[in-house]
Amino acid sequence: MHPPDSYDPRYLAGIVLFNRADYFEAHEVWEDLWMETAAPQKKFYQGLIQAAVGLCHFCNGNLRGAVKLYHSSRDYMMPFDSPYLGLDNAAFWQDMERCFAELLANPAFDRRVEINDDLLPVITLSPEPESWPEPADFLHDDEADRA
Repeated sequence: MHPPDSYDPRYLAGIVLFNRADYFEAHEVWEDLWMETAAPQKKFYQGLIQAAVGLCHFCNGNLRGAVKLYHSSRDYMMPFDSPYLGLDNAAFWQDMERCFAELLANPAFDRRVEINDDLLPVITLSPEPESWPEPADFLHDDEADRA
């Protein structure tokens, strides 16, 4: 069990952004954390970053990029136990699979597949942190303007 007061605030800020569907911003915050992290957590964060970017691509219609990052992010995160850093890894990937199901079933990149907002994955932590940080505190000025 991961003590709720030991979560890195950048990890939490990225989750807040991810759950708002601000995938690009979540990836930016997590990338700052990833650059300062050693193995094995580095691979876990890399998986989260790529999951966020994959969802960003899917939302923007870059289906080829979305599928590629779906697979690579899953490959990075699958070796980790569930839960890991409070995240139910298995449930997260069930949600990601549901979100990407139509695209993965028929990845013809010349057709239009729209992401279903009702199927967007949401990250929950157990245990929950005692408080959540303000994501804008971890965004660079140009990113904070978009968030």
